[in-house]
Amino acid sequence: MALGLFRVCLVVVTAIINHPLLFPRENATVPENEEEIIRQMQAHQEKLQLEQLRLEEEVARLAAEKEALERVAEEGQQQNESRAAWDLWSTLCMILFLVIEVWRQDHQDGPSPECLEEDELPGLDGAPLRGLTLPNKATLDHFYERCIRGATADAARTREFVEGFVDDLLEALRSLCSRDSDMEVEDFIGVDSMYENWQVNKPLLCDLFVPFMPPEPYHFHPELWCSGRSVPLDRQGYGQIKVVRADEDTLGCICGKTKLGEDMLCLLHGKNSVMRRPGSEAGELLCAGDSPYLDTMRVMKWFQTALTKAWHCIAHKYEFDLAFGQLDTPGSLKIKFRSGKFMPFNLIPVIQCDDSDLYFVSHLPREPFGNTPASSTDWLLSFAVYERHFLRMTSKALPEGSCHLSCLQIVSFLLSKQSRLTGPSGLGNYHLKTALLHLLLARRPTDWKAGHLDARLHEMLCFLEKSLLEKKLHHFFIGNRKVPEALGLPEAVRRAEPLNLFRPFVLQRSLYRKTVDSFYEMLKNAPVLISEYSLHIPSDHSSLPQKAVIS
Repeated sequence: MALGLFRVCLVVVTAIINHPLLFPRENATVPENEEEIIRQMQAHQEKLQLEQLRLEEEVARLAAEKEALERVAEEGQQQNESRAAWDLWSTLCMILFLVIEVWRQDHQDGPSPECLEEDELPGLDGAPLRGLTLPNKATLDHFYERCIRGATADAARTREFVEGFVDDLLEALRSLCSRDSDMEVEDFIGVDSMYENWQVNKPLLCDLFVPFMPPEPYHFHPELWCSGRSVPLDRQGYGQIKVVRADEDTLGCICGKTKLGEDMLCLLHGKNSVMRRPGSEAGELLCAGDSPYLDTMRVMKWFQTALTKAWHCIAHKYEFDLAFGQLDTPGSLKIKFRSGKFMPFNLIPVIQCDDSDLYFVSHLPREPFGNTPASSTDWLLSFAVYERHFLRMTSKALPEGSCHLSCLQIVSFLLSKQSRLTGPSGLGNYHLKTALLHLLLARRPTDWKAGHLDARLHEMLCFLEKSLLEKKLHHFFIGNRKVPEALGLPEAVRRAEPLNLFRPFVLQRSLYRKTVDSFYEMLKNAPVLISEYSLHIPSDHSSLPQKAVIS
């Protein structure tokens, strides 16, 4: 008990002794330490404030840089949007300009020269042809009688001579061909100016179509540009020819059943493709690559080779030589006589379009624009036979001695002489004939009397001038529903969109300017040329050498 009380008392005494209030002097350093701590805290606070200010400045700087970057990016985006909008508007404006130009050339509401009625034809009022005057009727009659009619006096004899030789040449060609495996060559067809009686340029030139057909069981299937296929504007008037087999038998070709000679080759097959899969025309010798469509270049090469072999078979019968006239025109031939004179003519391989008088041609000599097909499988559609039929049918309704062919001959003569002076232009004889066909359809037959030669010639030149200035001369047959149905023109061609023969002038500005300048230069030189050639006629009307056969 006593020990417990002692322990309690000891604890109380210890607590009293250690109480801080009982010893103030010993604790006098506490305030000094507190002031030091306060100073340190103040100094630390100042450092914190400085750091805070530095951080605020850094944040402000970063914010300013960010704002500047955002402003630059926004300005750049606005510039890109404005540039893109400008490019878009420029493109749209260019497209709109081209559409308007094409529409203006091909679909304007004004009457086109080829669709003019009788009272809308270019007349003598106003100042057509830039006020240039043509020789009077008496001068024109004198010029025609002494110059043009005399220059074409040998046309009939020239045709007879060339036709006789070509008959012999094609017969020799057929004798070299196998009827079971080679192309079947048909009789020639005379076309163009020599067979329409308006040839005027020397030397006289015969153009002859030579149709050919494939051997059985093959046949040609023509595909016109207006048969539903989507073709570019510059390919209108062209078509493709598909080689089709009549059956799908793997042994359908005769060359697989008939033994051919070692030097014989089936024209429809390559050397290693006698047995083929059904329906496969990729190996056709006259087709393009792996295509079933007939290739113009291969046909031209085949035709040239065939003509060369045929001539070698009959060369011993003639006292003249036969040579190819132009390298790029395999059917351009030239008879060279020992006297030094020569006689050119054209043999053009063609393919008949179905049962009509339309023919696909691999090429046309003397094309005015120098157009070449975009593909070797594109064949140009020729209306030469229909043109000949139309002129013949129209001539029956015209007065005796009508002046329609005289007009065409005079303009063709002037154009040829101008081409020799200033070089060829975009205007050719086919455009002249097209203009005449349109005028024949629009004028009354009585307007073509011989006494109206000067008026009709002036009218034809005005028609050509208007067509050139408008850059529009429609094809006479394509899309022209005024053509008489008696001609038998295919309905698909009659209902097709009209084909503008002067459309290349829209894009070829330099050619257009040269053509217009040459046309007006021709008109300017016409009175002088007609007067000069009326007085001084070239003396080149020599008789033709006769065919000499060696016995």
